[in-house]
Amino acid sequence: MKIILSERLKELREENGLTQKQIAAKLGISSVAYLRYEKSQREPSLSMLAEIANIFNVSTDYLLGVSDF
Repeated sequence: MKIILSERLKELREENGLTQKQIAAKLGISSVAYLRYEKSQREPSLSMLAEIANIFNVSTDYLLGVSDF
């Protein structure tokens, strides 16, 4: 599941034309912390996962690979 999450984070970020630094700023975290999410080196907390889903207007199920939409 970690790999799906990291792939979807990168895909959504790129589709929205945002940099890792811009997403990190929206989330209130460092760009290094966000980079670790995209590299599967760290998993976001549940509240952070929900915040990421809100930013990209997708479900947490989509981010986690439970659903494809």
